[in-house]
Amino acid sequence: MFFSRRATQLVPELSSDRLLLRQLTMRDENEWITLRYANAQWLQPWDPTNPMGPPESITFRQMITGKDQAAREGTGYSWAIALPQLHQSNPPLIGQVSLSSVQYGAARTASIGYWIDRSHAGFGLMPEACALVIDHCFNDLQLHRLEINIRPENAPSLRVVEKLGFRDEGVRRAFLHIDGAWRDHRTFALNREELSSTMLERIYER
Repeated sequence: MFFSRRATQLVPELSSDRLLLRQLTMRDENEWITLRYANAQWLQPWDPTNPMGPPESITFRQMITGKDQAAREGTGYSWAIALPQLHQSNPPLIGQVSLSSVQYGAARTASIGYWIDRSHAGFGLMPEACALVIDHCFNDLQLHRLEINIRPENAPSLRVVEKLGFRDEGVRRAFLHIDGAWRDHRTFALNREELSSTMLERIYER
């Protein structure tokens, strides 16, 4: 049975000259799994793990169900990153960017996480994808603060926050369980009033 994207769309599409960010769906299963498998060694040092021991592996359908539920509740959103200029009818996936721990009320804050195919790293695509999400957060969701937490050893990810102009707020000791152990992370943050233009304009200027 075919379900149109319009009928099930929970995450808004975001786009720039080079990128399309769209909701992950069950139709992405084979391509997403193939991309993750091809980048397993590249991503493993930065992937979260369970401190209580290896959990039962979840299926792609279960992952999509969880992400859809978070979007319905307004607590998290996840976008597939695609390159529309290569194949207009079926843009290939090159990564993912997610918004988690969304809080409203007095905080109005959230955290951004991301990963990208190794062959597409280093071309400014991830800062551009993050910029689209940041502008959506500040302009549409009306959030006030965004943060990105990065292992100090993750040089490619540190370059992303440098290009975005996030400020370094210091090290959180044993902050997250990553690649089998509790790892230190550096926290980078940005408040809405620190941007005098859109984030997309900022990175284009840089």
